Amino acid sequence: MKAVFIAFNQANTDRVKYMLDRLEIRGYTLWEQVHGRGSRDGEPREGSHTWPEMNSSILTVIEDEKVPELLHVCKKLDNRNLEMGVRAFVWNVEQSI
Repeated sequence: MKAVFIAFNQANTDRVKYMLDRLEIRGYTLWEQVHGRGSRDGEPREGSHTWPEMNSSILTVIEDEKVPELLHVCKKLDNRNLEMGVRAFVWNVEQSI
């Protein structure tokens, strides 16, 4: 099993949920109103007067074989509008209950 953390501009929330539905990824945890800034060239998302936009993030735990396709569709979504930014990070799940 793998954990996949996806951070994205909140304007993409419905698109990310749709993406998970299409890939038959049912379980996830969603955090709204997440502050952050991209490590390369992303604009800050602070919900402030200066930086009004916000991010959301999703964590899902999926079978290893679903990871490549999920990363592929995340990259496609990111390429649709590079200024909005979508990032996905994957790590091993050692145990779960």
